[in-house]
Amino acid sequence: MNQDKVKEILLSLRDTSLEFSVTFTGKESKKVNGLYKPDTKEILIHNKNFKNDNQLVYTAIHEYAHHLECEKNGGKSSGGRCHTNSFWACFHSLLEEAEKKGIYTIGYKEFPELEALTEKIRNDYLKKNGVLMKEFGALLMEARELCLKYNVRYEDYIDRVLQLPRNSAKAAARVSAVNVTPDVGYENMKILAAIKDPEKRKNAEECFTKEGKSPDEVKAVFKPLPKEDPLSRMLKEKKRIENTIAKLKNRLEEIENTLSRETSN
Repeated sequence: MNQDKVKEILLSLRDTSLEFSVTFTGKESKKVNGLYKPDTKEILIHNKNFKNDNQLVYTAIHEYAHHLECEKNGGKSSGGRCHTNSFWACFHSLLEEAEKKGIYTIGYKEFPELEALTEKIRNDYLKKNGVLMKEFGALLMEARELCLKYNVRYEDYIDRVLQLPRNSAKAAARVSAVNVTPDVGYENMKILAAIKDPEKRKNAEECFTKEGKSPDEVKAVFKPLPKEDPLSRMLKEKKRIENTIAKLKNRLEEIENTLSRETSN
């Protein structure tokens, strides 16, 4: 598989109006498998890291997701965290499309030993943990009622008697208060419990159980995005404009110096 073929594969998954390039470094790296450079719109792939094309395609799709997020941000780097919920949702949706087209496969079902272990993890740990944590949340709610009955501060009881982080106690109680399946595991039950609308919660649950969506994909669809403060938005825009002006000034200075040298000769 060469660079042109990789680019062709990426464009077949999702088109982009922002031109980009794919470069095989011909090297092996112990730090990263690939890199996306938002300034030059270049996907670098350390192709000596991979044992097969399937592994290489996975990394290429990962870096392409960064490119698509860059495009969404107006062709610029966001300047903050690059592995956001939005990024992971984009990446996982690209992987799903690649699997549908036979371009990539996770392939764990091809190996009976790994498939059997997967079922054990799902049934004996993820599901059972979900059941236990739902029961645990119900017990915490019962403890809260008893604390109220006997004038015991529930917060102090959580902090110093049970020695639990308050957020953990709140999350368990929230899970116990809604009707969600433990099949998805406790962490995903927390995502579902945070969705207030019962119909949306049910749809989100089906995204896990029937469609095999990742947690980030579900959050991207069903979790409301925080409203950005107008002042913060303007400050970010001001910073971007200042950076652009600084780059243009530097470029103008380079051109003027070059012209000065040429005319003096």
